[in-house]
Amino acid sequence: MTTFEIGNKDFLLNGKPFKIISGAVHYFRIVPEYWYKTLYNLKAMGCNTVETYVAWNVHQPKPNEFNFSKRADLVKFLQTAKELGLYVILRPTPYICAEWEFGGLPAWLLNIPNIRLRQNDPLFLAEVERYFAKLLPLVAPYQTTQGGNILMMQIENEYGSFGNDKNYLRAIRDLMQKNGINVPLFTSDGAWQNALEAGALIEDDILPTGNFGSRSNQNLDELQRYFDNHHKSYPLMCMEFWDGWFNRWKEPVITRDAQDLVNCTKELLDRASINFYMFQGGTNFGFWNGCSARLDTDLPQVTSYDYDAPVREWGEPSEKYYLLQKLLATYPDASPISEPILPEITAYPTLVPNKSVSLFSTLSTISQRVDSPYTQTMETLGHYYGYLLYRAKPTAYSGEIKLRIYQCRDRVQVFNDQQKVATQYQHEIGNDIMLQTPNGAFQLDLLVENMGRVNYGGKLLAPTQHKGIGAGAVLDLHFHTGWEQYLIDFERYDQIDFNGCTDPKTPSFYQFTLTIDDEPKDTFIDTQELGKGVVLVNGENIGRYWNEGPTCYLYVPAPLLKQGKNEIIVFETEGVEITQLKFSDKPIYKKLDTKDL
Repeated sequence: MTTFEIGNKDFLLNGKPFKIISGAVHYFRIVPEYWYKTLYNLKAMGCNTVETYVAWNVHQPKPNEFNFSKRADLVKFLQTAKELGLYVILRPTPYICAEWEFGGLPAWLLNIPNIRLRQNDPLFLAEVERYFAKLLPLVAPYQTTQGGNILMMQIENEYGSFGNDKNYLRAIRDLMQKNGINVPLFTSDGAWQNALEAGALIEDDILPTGNFGSRSNQNLDELQRYFDNHHKSYPLMCMEFWDGWFNRWKEPVITRDAQDLVNCTKELLDRASINFYMFQGGTNFGFWNGCSARLDTDLPQVTSYDYDAPVREWGEPSEKYYLLQKLLATYPDASPISEPILPEITAYPTLVPNKSVSLFSTLSTISQRVDSPYTQTMETLGHYYGYLLYRAKPTAYSGEIKLRIYQCRDRVQVFNDQQKVATQYQHEIGNDIMLQTPNGAFQLDLLVENMGRVNYGGKLLAPTQHKGIGAGAVLDLHFHTGWEQYLIDFERYDQIDFNGCTDPKTPSFYQFTLTIDDEPKDTFIDTQELGKGVVLVNGENIGRYWNEGPTCYLYVPAPLLKQGKNEIIVFETEGVEITQLKFSDKPIYKKLDTKDL
């Protein structure tokens, strides 16, 4: 049986010094059919270990609903790594950041009155305990202490950039141990003294590690200084060595020079162990993208989590991959170098829509209706992600009336008798909207999109993470009472009534059929000529698109397709009439200036 220990200067594998050469792969961002290929390529680059976060909101999407199937089948991912001879670093912490929706925290936590997230709060810890009781017994058999391949696990993630509640950290540690975790534990924080002092548990002999992406010697010196200040001796490790970066809508793609990465990697490996973050980034399928917190307007991240990583979102090794292969081959603990498995990508023929229908015409079949006197948030309605339509039927006593919407996140489109009047974003919501109204009853529709909750920083606790319309909508000078709320559910895609009325000027569904004669291959949907919305492929929500860029494509892995007829549904919100759907054999980017790290 393999033994793993944290020594004074080295990690010890079976009693001998061992340099961890790891790469990050998030199983929930890659289709399960490609886990083997991804992990094979990781080992072929020279890595001996794979690291992954565990996303709480993926595994517990509702308070009484747990999910460990398909992309959430963590056990299958661990088994695949074991079959390939890879060790695992597991990070099953309540919070993960990872540019993931709400940093991995389930949105339903926001419904618990007075809860204090990521703090030594009985309300929060009770929910963590309930989650851990389901999760940890599944992964415990894969620990090296039980004959498995998990070397160590994380208590909390970059906690020193959020709080300094050491009793909270100890409570998480205790819950892990209570549920059968007995491999070495660690924390990871930015490599500066304030973050380490706040977020580590060095006083309890828990290994501190650092997160950084450059100035390797300088950051390792800071980590060593922290050890020395506490009269401790541990092996040095960068738990997140940022080899690229993530992207946000309307901003340039961020890239990193491959040779610069290799130079910094060598500097690091000569002194420490490494975890490349990311090895392969993958995709924020569905509504799982995170959001960067800003003082006024938060900045949602794009569907692609390509990260400019050594292996691209679509599984293609980049220049970084091959240069790192050469470097890693010089270290004795590296896995044997071999040729990677390459993706097969094609551009399918352009399609024309079979049918289309206005959202307003099929609203009752694609959503659940909930009536209430005042508007309710998405969380209150148990509809945590995506879109929600609020409908009222007020009476006007003049030809024009003023509308103001209060406490609304993140984006709202206003329709007056199904005619679009305005679109407002976070920084505009609350401004006056003038409605031209008949002297009598009219229909007011407010389509609200949750564009993603923040994944980092103090705004995790902010009221702005409640989505939908909180306070309500004011007509003239009074809050309007009497609302129909339609919880748009894309899992009801097969109930869309394409026999209903069409109106391309309104949010609409477009149906396409892709016929594939041979074995399906990966492809990209070209979204340059579309407006904003989401795409479903055989019922699978493959993510959001937006012609603002920088990404103007959606990646479609072959396992989501099948031989024969494939149904593709586009939900377009911007009044763009879709007359064709194009494919590409390469990713497409809007011509914005590229930013270098």
